[in-house]
Amino acid sequence: MRLGVVSDTHGNVDNLRRVAEELVENWEVDFIIHLGDECEDIKVLDEFEVEVVLVHGVYCQYYQDPEITNRVLCQFDGYRFLLTHTDTRHKNDLPDDPDPQELAATGEVDVALYGHTHIPGIKQEDGVVWLNPGHLKDEDKKGYSPSFAVIQTDDEGILMQIIELNTGKVLEELEIEQDMKE
Repeated sequence: MRLGVVSDTHGNVDNLRRVAEELVENWEVDFIIHLGDECEDIKVLDEFEVEVVLVHGVYCQYYQDPEITNRVLCQFDGYRFLLTHTDTRHKNDLPDDPDPQELAATGEVDVALYGHTHIPGIKQEDGVVWLNPGHLKDEDKKGYSPSFAVIQTDDEGILMQIIELNTGKVLEELEIEQDMKE
């Protein structure tokens, strides 16, 4: 299975459209996951034949709606994923929102996908892989270029790549053998 992961589009729908084209046409992803901030931007993804999974950013008006799930637990090819805008609790969380760090510490997830910081990166801590695809803003005060992630899962394992939008350069990559699955 192939997953495209984006975060923090902040109204940059042209960049989101460029990424979606790349993910659908060249990577042939099964899903595009949007990890929040400017959740309205996902309307652009209606132009593409791909399933979209969305979690809202902590400053999105829907984040305070108890009918909306702010953190999504799901499985792709048997790997347990957490989809969240932040990698820790946030002051705008609702009382019943699970704590990402607690979910990781108790072994309830294999992979945590998050955004919020605009800093792309992949790290492994205590058996959990944390991936932040970066942001899709043209300019960001933290100095990182727009980027996105591609995750490929199968019975052999999982391959994660963070890709710079404007150059196509792989910024970071992690490959894990299938033993992380239960």
